Amino acid sequence: MEKAVRVGPNIKFLRNLKGLKQETVAIELGISQAEYSLIENSDIIDDEIIFQIAKILNVTAEVIKEFNESQAFYSIENKVDNTTITENAHGIHQVFSPIEKVVELYERLLASEKEKIEILKSKNNN
Repeated sequence: MEKAVRVGPNIKFLRNLKGLKQETVAIELGISQAEYSLIENSDIIDDEIIFQIAKILNVTAEVIKEFNESQAFYSIENKVDNTTITENAHGIHQVFSPIEKVVELYERLLASEKEKIEILKSKNNN
């Protein structure tokens, strides 16, 4: 038996992950907070509204419609558009490595400090 997708609760979960209040999303949609609350409590939502909410939450409409936690977290962190991520998918990789960025930053800071030391040495010798 296939589990029915409840789109409204998916939107609520994603909104909470993003740290947004219902009122904030409602304002972006141009509706009242009470109207927005009805959306989050609905099982079936018009595709155009899903698309608008997805844009506000910075996720794809597919993440909302075909929600599963691992797909949602991946999409939120990496903002992958027009890509279907299936359960047990292989070959997903980050575009950059956070460790490499930290090392790069450290190397630039170290080079800057060495430059400062050389400037101070040259001033001391004069």
